Amino acid sequence: MGPIEERIVKKIEQAFAPERLAVINESEHHAGHAHGPTSETGETHFRVRLVSPAFAGMSRVERHRALNTLLAAEIADGVHALALEPAAPGESVRW
Repeated sequence: MGPIEERIVKKIEQAFAPERLAVINESEHHAGHAHGPTSETGETHFRVRLVSPAFAGMSRVERHRALNTLLAAEIADGVHALALEPAAPGESVRW
């Protein structure tokens, strides 16, 4: 686990207390998309899958906004893409 991935995991755990969390570094599948300082660590593309009670009653857009706001520093530091898959407990997920 690289330093950016560790930051993402820590922030999500603290902010959303997820029941399930998977942060997947997909950067290796996006060769040539290096942007910003995180490209040196190979951490530019992530998939974030989480189930959290904090998302109950929130729309999909609200969930994405909350995660993007939380991870704004990582995006500013060069994370090029975040595939977000947030869910509330009891909702079906494809993973």
